[in-house]
Amino acid sequence: MTEYLRIDLDAEQWECRVCDHVIGSAGKSYKEGMLVHNRDPREIHPPIIDPEKYRFTFSPDPEWVRILEYYCPHCGTQVETEYAVPGHPPLHDMEPDLPALRAQWARREEVKEAVVGPAVTADKGHGH
Repeated sequence: MTEYLRIDLDAEQWECRVCDHVIGSAGKSYKEGMLVHNRDPREIHPPIIDPEKYRFTFSPDPEWVRILEYYCPHCGTQVETEYAVPGHPPLHDMEPDLPALRAQWARREEVKEAVVGPAVTADKGHGH
């Protein structure tokens, strides 16, 4: 499903692709089974100008935005990050069609290794 998430179609469960930890039911949001760090956006985007002197510092206001980081509860791999409005629930970003996935993967083998494209370097004709 993503670089760090997969679905076990037989068990209908989200799994961490790094440590194989079962995160939760694939019928629900994977985020329900994650550790969540509610980051102060100023830690990620620090003020560009002095906040003691200026109200607007080019840094996000934590009263208007929050950054949620989602981690595998077993191995600690960061799986997702989202910018959200304080007070709103986390985004429900994936709702897989399990029967369709099951039918699709019945004709395929599992991809166990990352697929990497050809190396592109200046000496191989890539001209910009």
